[in-house]
Amino acid sequence: MAEFGVLSLVPPLLAIVLAIVTRRPILSIFIGVWSGGVIYTGGLGVGQTFAWITDSIADVFHAQILLFTLLLGSGVALIWRLGGAMAVRNWATARLETQRTTGLVTWALGLAMFFDDYANTAIVGSTMREISDQMRISREKLSYIVDSTAAPVATIMLSSWVAFQLSMIETGYEGLLEDTDAAEADVPGVFATFVQSIPYNTYALLAIVMVAIVVFTRRDYGEMLDAEHRSWKTGKVSRDDATPLQEVEEDLGDPIEDRPMLRTFFTPVVVLIVVTLAGAFWTGYEAWLADQQEEGATTSLEAAMGDDGALQVLVEVVGAGDFAAALVWGSFAMVLAAILIGLAYGLFDLGDGVDTVMDGFGIMLTAVTILVLAWAISAVAEDLGTGDYVAGAAGGVVSPELLPIVVLFVAAFVAFTMGSSWATMGIVTPIAIQVAYELTGTFELMPIVVGAVFSGAIFGDHTSPISDTSVLSSTFTGADLIDHVRTQFYYAATVMLVVMLCYALYGYLGVPPAVFLPLGVALLVGLVYGLSELDARRKGVDPVASRTEPSQRARADRPSSPGDE
Repeated sequence: MAEFGVLSLVPPLLAIVLAIVTRRPILSIFIGVWSGGVIYTGGLGVGQTFAWITDSIADVFHAQILLFTLLLGSGVALIWRLGGAMAVRNWATARLETQRTTGLVTWALGLAMFFDDYANTAIVGSTMREISDQMRISREKLSYIVDSTAAPVATIMLSSWVAFQLSMIETGYEGLLEDTDAAEADVPGVFATFVQSIPYNTYALLAIVMVAIVVFTRRDYGEMLDAEHRSWKTGKVSRDDATPLQEVEEDLGDPIEDRPMLRTFFTPVVVLIVVTLAGAFWTGYEAWLADQQEEGATTSLEAAMGDDGALQVLVEVVGAGDFAAALVWGSFAMVLAAILIGLAYGLFDLGDGVDTVMDGFGIMLTAVTILVLAWAISAVAEDLGTGDYVAGAAGGVVSPELLPIVVLFVAAFVAFTMGSSWATMGIVTPIAIQVAYELTGTFELMPIVVGAVFSGAIFGDHTSPISDTSVLSSTFTGADLIDHVRTQFYYAATVMLVVMLCYALYGYLGVPPAVFLPLGVALLVGLVYGLSELDARRKGVDPVASRTEPSQRARADRPSSPGDE
């Protein structure tokens, strides 16, 4: 393969800069892909450009995620049509009386939906959007809460993410044995390395805590402060010229108001969760059993748990599951359940149900287009060797003390330019493991460099407009993609700054996670208070938007008890 060097950075960076400056993500990402085609072929590159796009659609995993997204759109449309969203809004208005409680419930739901980041964004975003609007929480704020409790939670809990991370650690160790004089007997266990890396996955842990701090204190800064003041004062949860990736109210019209019932909302959502989890576990068990039989090992799940530990075997089973297929099954079951409810209660006939399904596909077309282009530009970066170039350029300028911070930045930059945490982990994890061994001749640094890869990958995902999780978070919360990325950046960067400090304390002073994690939390609290005060004073506003008086128009729609005082 040809070496493109620094030119490999041009397509993703061009797409990201254009998207942020122009606020037109579809055009910007397409130009980025096209520029990659020009670099790759040395000509116009049109054929290569569309080859990357069509290959992204043809990929089985991508096709399943697209189908899941479209079916979720239909499920959301049916729930809206049946009056489920109205019923939840009416129910929640009487119970979730403040922005703080609404935000904390959203945060808690994000923690509960730990099994998959895509399902997390879909379920939490769709569930809390109407309630959030009622409390005049900006769509930017809701997207931040959803996005920052999706991948960070999935990367440390029982999920498909953990299985992939384990496979990358294993790949790194295998490469280490092939390329160095490391003894196989000295190589630590893959699962043990992952468990030990969790405290060093500091960005994921502190990002989750940061959401809780921002929600509880109600303090904001950066562009989020502007968004929250706009939403609270005027009732406009999005900018006037924003382009939400999904706007159910405008695209689907008025819901059926005859009998708004909570079951029309919760039954399809519960069906989605149950079928998805059951499908993932079943496919995982089948795959795990096949592997056991192939290796001639025990085929009893109970016996394996006794030998290797229940948690490790459970991770292996769940990790082997086909989550993409399970999500398709779950979203289809959600659509079917919603149609059956509508027919059973006489809320619509079969023709109306089918029409609503098709309308649901329509509200997802923008998101699906951006997803395809985001995957295409990730393929561009892969073919041009962007990740390998960045990782290689940084590999020779590190010391053991500085290594975690360097790995953190490399992973962050690769994820930012490729828009994929998984691709980043696949590229950087084996390289980081080998560099750590070559620097020290031991396996002592493995947990922290692995944690640093995961931390950097998620940070890059959170700050990139070509990230699939950013796209889906914006989609299911009804936010403008670029507004979401711009407002979230301030909080993500704050967490990243604290992570760097934690790694420096570990590298230069030997401070363990039991000390630097609580210190990091305390520092985040101080930064949120300090930065919110400074930014609010600079802008001449209150750092807590809901302490100001809303306009007459917003007051007319004001909830009965919106304040937190």
